[in-house]
Amino acid sequence: MFVLDTNTVAYFFRGEGRVAARLLATPPREVAIAAIVAYELRFGIARLLQATRRSEQLEQLLSWITILPFDDAAARRAAALRADLERLGQPIGPHDTLIAGTVLAVGATLVTRNLAEFSRVPGLELEDWYG
Repeated sequence: MFVLDTNTVAYFFRGEGRVAARLLATPPREVAIAAIVAYELRFGIARLLQATRRSEQLEQLLSWITILPFDDAAARRAAALRADLERLGQPIGPHDTLIAGTVLAVGATLVTRNLAEFSRVPGLELEDWYG
């Protein structure tokens, strides 16, 4: 399963990079986003003055992919991850910690262009569909 990060979905909607081609070539059952990403995307749209079209596009995308909940398994993985990275002096952002915990909990691959941050997460499989 491929779990899309916020930036990957944004590139898809803006037609940047090769994200759209890769996403459209991947069966919907193999694509998901973390609930935290859905939150980030909806918040970004809510901040726009005229967001109706973009909101409709996002909801259409969300209707055909899986939204992974931030459940107890994700919370456990995220908590351990945060503690480990802080001990190493290499923390990542709080939302990114929750996203990584969610992806680790389901054993999926995170699709992101934010490789610098997420590469600090041990065991997290990463792909960049932009290039």
